[in-house]
Amino acid sequence: MRISEAFKSSPLLIVYLCSGDPSPAATPELVRRVVRAGADIIELGLPHSDPIADGPTIQAAAQRAIAAGMNTDIYFQVAAEASVPVPKVFMGYYNMVYARGLERFVQDCLLSGITGMIVPDLPPEEAAPLKAACSRHGVDLIYLVASNTPPERQRLLAEETGGFLYLVARPGVTGARNDLLPDTGELIRRVAGDKPKAVGFGISTPGQAAEVIRAGADAVIVGSVCVDLIARGRIGEMESLVAEMKRAVKEAGRERLS
Repeated sequence: MRISEAFKSSPLLIVYLCSGDPSPAATPELVRRVVRAGADIIELGLPHSDPIADGPTIQAAAQRAIAAGMNTDIYFQVAAEASVPVPKVFMGYYNMVYARGLERFVQDCLLSGITGMIVPDLPPEEAAPLKAACSRHGVDLIYLVASNTPPERQRLLAEETGGFLYLVARPGVTGARNDLLPDTGELIRRVAGDKPKAVGFGISTPGQAAEVIRAGADAVIVGSVCVDLIARGRIGEMESLVAEMKRAVKEAGRERLS
């Protein structure tokens, strides 16, 4: 499923899972359970030994997944087995994409049902070869923008991104937080363009998710809080949280329209 199809009924809830945590065999069912609970898009992380954008929770998940045998080949097998009626998005670092070969990596994405790619360490100035491969195969290459991104660069990223624009809610790495920064709403309002805007980094409660949607976002991205619950074996609690967040997103969307 293409990302653009999902955004026909925004606002959306996007959930990040670390592929291979707690094991490669467990991931497809976790993806299905999260979608049944209300996720509209799945962001499926490829574990990396030296991540630059992930906080302690996702770093630990990546280490567990690698110890359980996760690698790029198995990642695509797991993604293909995780067959769900919503878009799946790759999240990972450029050296793993480059090592496999850009064309092959993008083809493998499409064959496993992945229709979007987020590569946090790949700036648009260096992304032309990967973007060309993505364009040839109908895969969206998604860019990130933060509150300290200069205005002219924000415009470039908003124009060049595919699928949606990923707005970073706070500087630094991923991880659950108890509050949102005051300038998150300002960032949502300030970034122009016609691409949907999805806000992530630090969102961990239904209240925060609703706040972001009321501020004008088209989607909320939640990750670390779900990864933490999976690590503690509290899968039912994780499903309940996703369901609560989905309800909060939908209600905030209705409030915004009223």
